[in-house]
Amino acid sequence: MRLIGGLELLAAFGLILPAATGIAPVFTALAATGLAVVMALAFNTHWRRHEPSGMVFTAALSPAAVVVAFGPFGPYEF
Repeated sequence: MRLIGGLELLAAFGLILPAATGIAPVFTALAATGLAVVMALAFNTHWRRHEPSGMVFTAALSPAAVVVAFGPFGPYEF
């Protein structure tokens, strides 16, 4: 659990700091990609444990991570 929490904390810093400072904004996309992978693994864990509330929460947040991950590579890059 501490590993997962640490990874999510690093992903949060990776999402906010590069975009806010303007230094290497590609790291925002990389952090979002890593967060999307963590969310997919979290969904799998909730599925195996039969925790529907965790699956709903994870499924609701995963598309946001995917949109941020592919944002810099689309026609409307930020």
